[in-house]
Amino acid sequence: MATALSEEELDNEDYYSLLNVRREASSEELKAAYRRLCMLYHPDKHRDPELKSQAERLFNLVHQAYEVLSDPQTRAIYDIYGKRGLEMEGWEVVERRRTPAEIREEFERLQREREERRLQQRTNPKGTISVGIDATDLFDRYEEEYEDVSGSGFPQIEINKMHISQSIEAPLTATDTAILSGSLSTQNGNGGGSINFALRRVTSAKGWGELEFGAGDLQGPLFGLKLFRNLTPRCFVTTNCALQFSSRGIRPGLTTVLARNLDKNTVGYLQWRWGIQSAMNTSIVRDTKTSHFTVALQLGIPHSFALISYQHKFQDDDQTRVKGSLKAGFFGTVVEYGAERKISRHSVLGAAVSVGVPQGVSLKVKELEKQRESTATDILQKKQEAEAAVRLMQESVRRIIEAEESRMGLIIVNAWYGKFVNDKSRKSEKVKVIDVTVPLQCLVKDSKLILTEASKAGLPGFYDPCVGEEKSLKVLYQFRGVLHQVMALDNEALRIPKQSHRIDTDG
Repeated sequence: MATALSEEELDNEDYYSLLNVRREASSEELKAAYRRLCMLYHPDKHRDPELKSQAERLFNLVHQAYEVLSDPQTRAIYDIYGKRGLEMEGWEVVERRRTPAEIREEFERLQREREERRLQQRTNPKGTISVGIDATDLFDRYEEEYEDVSGSGFPQIEINKMHISQSIEAPLTATDTAILSGSLSTQNGNGGGSINFALRRVTSAKGWGELEFGAGDLQGPLFGLKLFRNLTPRCFVTTNCALQFSSRGIRPGLTTVLARNLDKNTVGYLQWRWGIQSAMNTSIVRDTKTSHFTVALQLGIPHSFALISYQHKFQDDDQTRVKGSLKAGFFGTVVEYGAERKISRHSVLGAAVSVGVPQGVSLKVKELEKQRESTATDILQKKQEAEAAVRLMQESVRRIIEAEESRMGLIIVNAWYGKFVNDKSRKSEKVKVIDVTVPLQCLVKDSKLILTEASKAGLPGFYDPCVGEEKSLKVLYQFRGVLHQVMALDNEALRIPKQSHRIDTDG
């Protein structure tokens, strides 16, 4: 059974952690935990539309967890195979009555998959395949006098360009990452390729720097330096300096981008580029769960243009998206529309039609393969979900604190979760610790806090700030007017208050 529990960590949500119950919890314990969380997240308790929407999502998640664990059959499948077992088609009840040898074989398979995912998470390989098809002859045919030419009775559609690219990341230390990328492209019978190597170092909690070296047969060697810095919590700047070596000599280039978050879904950009294709560009990008909108204006050499584009994201299993854009400038006008859809676990197939004056008509087919989504994106999503849960807890926490203060009970003064680093030379890693004071106080009942043997990242209001690394929970609390402190490992059970946690103030 212990092996099965380790496999369960692969799931995005741990139902036992979510309900904060033991894996051997009885039906009465499950029901009590379910009722308490339902009272906390019930949508009718929140009037603000945004909080009400977040409460509905968390309420449904708690309800789903209780439905699985309260039914003996689905709980047995979940305990052995996790959520993937519940989602797998064609399973009958007899499947969970396999022999020990069959179960061990299944566990070994799941273990191999987990190791593959861990490798993909560390290397984050990504690739794209793009094909351009010239379909101008479908809309702009030759005159009648040319129709006697052999083969002229059919529109001529040809592939005029293709592009393939691949990249992979290799973490060297906690702050250093090596990135290797390459690309091959061909257009109108001419082709070439390039390879790039970059070394990125996180210099502080607010910034990082990157050195880049590249070479190719279409362009000469390239040396670049890229710097990123957060100026304020809502504003950041990126600077990229480059030296491009070619037969014409050394071509320097400098690009600076200043960005500001206008709201939680909208970012404004100001870009200045000097040297290689000098230009000034300003754009606004709004990205929500269901749409992506961009408007941009560029003044530069050789291209100046205005652009507006919109993409709609359907909330289906195939992650279908439709998009359209209009781009107008000195080069003419181009209208593009298309769609993309997830065709397998790691692949997305997209197609777009581009109609332009004087460009003509072309069809682009793109296959995008992502072995794994960026870990940073996953952490950001979990962080947003945790922050939403904390906002919903505020009123309940206020009442809990009032009740505990009246009886000199348990008050969580401060609580942190993540990776703690005492080495002064690795201060940047301290950003991997998050504040969980409010979520822990919300779990206090009758002056007691009990956490089970499970990853605390699954608790309401928590998230994993450092995926794949060892984490701990540090709690400073007050009981009977006396300060206490304790640190527990991520999967370690915790019960407070305890006399052994008391801080000795005699010294």
